[in-house]
Amino acid sequence: MSLTKAKIIIIKSNSQETVDVLFNPNEYVLQSGNTFSWQTIPGLQSPIAQFVSGEATTLTMDLFFDTYEKGTDVRAHTAKVTGLLNVDRDLHAPPLCRFVWGSLDFKGVAEKVSQRFTMFLNSGIPVRATLNVTFRAVQSMTEQYQNVPRQSADRTKQKTLKQDEQLWMLAAEEYEDPSHWRAIAEANGIDNPRKLPVGRKLTIPRLE
Repeated sequence: MSLTKAKIIIIKSNSQETVDVLFNPNEYVLQSGNTFSWQTIPGLQSPIAQFVSGEATTLTMDLFFDTYEKGTDVRAHTAKVTGLLNVDRDLHAPPLCRFVWGSLDFKGVAEKVSQRFTMFLNSGIPVRATLNVTFRAVQSMTEQYQNVPRQSADRTKQKTLKQDEQLWMLAAEEYEDPSHWRAIAEANGIDNPRKLPVGRKLTIPRLE
């Protein structure tokens, strides 16, 4: 069975370019996370966590390059990877790329590249290098909305505001998304969500 080679596919404005990795990485690291806003409520021992957004997943790995046997400058190969950081003249930004290896197909941008040269010819030309590369995932707004499961209330409801209850808390409870608090504010003519009397009856609208 032939060895599957990792490759980087550079997505340009009207074409694609494939960069073959000389040696497959020994390992790679995928890292994801979330950002929360912590709301301090008087009388509570711990702050309330409000989800803000997810963080883009990063893919990090070491790529090894060796041209000693050929006696050629290894930078001819590493430049194709470091070039992912350069601004594309048509896109006015660094290009999108995909790192493809077996079942891994990671789309994003090259965020950081660190080069370490470890072997040289007598002339000083480097022939061995290790690149530590970090890619960060990129998704359009449309792609993100398609991937995030969202649901809305199926009918209009009435709620009575409790002590220390905020609109974002109601949105989190009813819509499973605290960022929809504005829909409640608009449905009830609320200009200042920070000044709401306890016991006020609120209409929880159905999200379209």
